[in-house]
Amino acid sequence: MLIDIGFGPRITVQRLAGTGVAVEDVQAICLTHLDGDHFNRNWLNTIVKQSIRVYCHESLVETILAKAGDSLFSQAAKLRSLLQPFNGQPIAPLEGLHVQPIRLPHDTAGSHGFVLGHEGNQVGYATDLGSVPAQLFEMFDGLDLLAMESNYDPQMQMASDRPWVLKQRVMGGSGHLSNQQSFAAVRHILNRAEKNGAPLPSHIVLLHRSRHCNCPDLVRRMFTQDPRIAARLILAEQDKPTGWLRPGRNHTLPRAESA
Repeated sequence: MLIDIGFGPRITVQRLAGTGVAVEDVQAICLTHLDGDHFNRNWLNTIVKQSIRVYCHESLVETILAKAGDSLFSQAAKLRSLLQPFNGQPIAPLEGLHVQPIRLPHDTAGSHGFVLGHEGNQVGYATDLGSVPAQLFEMFDGLDLLAMESNYDPQMQMASDRPWVLKQRVMGGSGHLSNQQSFAAVRHILNRAEKNGAPLPSHIVLLHRSRHCNCPDLVRRMFTQDPRIAARLILAEQDKPTGWLRPGRNHTLPRAESA
């Protein structure tokens, strides 16, 4: 299963090289939203050809069908049958995998994060959110792996040559999370876990880092201030895959002072 399809199939083939997984293995796709870096219409032919089920919010179905255009006109009925809309209810994209969508604030249409559960293990995934809703903190309890957006550094964002309207969109509360906002959210999730007596996630993966308005050294410097995060921290990259991450909590890792 893929979460989002921002790269086209050809680039995805390249990015999957060496992972042991091929595009032909993909049986399902879960979409957070339809921004161009999360949804690439070049996937639609592959989706129809391989009968890949696509799970998306119900408000996105007609937009996806419209993006197919004339090129898939004769396959429109099959494409529609592969679209599996959700509206808050849990979904099961693969056998034994249970996924709970979480509504997130992002631009006008919003986005979705997910809690993925399989054989007692849980992954929390959230990107493209301008602020962190209370529901996300409630849903991200007892995670084995936390994957959270850390998109931009505010000073680099303001100093960039991006148009002011784009800066306002990114930083205005419905665009993306800054490093500081992400750091505060991750710490809050860990604090809640400790307060509830739950083990901490074994991995904390930071997603969606801007190439132009962020820096991996800045991210590491900030997040490693908390020893709980430092021992678990992984920075996802845009141009190469992260290694396989297996569930399993290490109870001997350091815990932070009360914040």
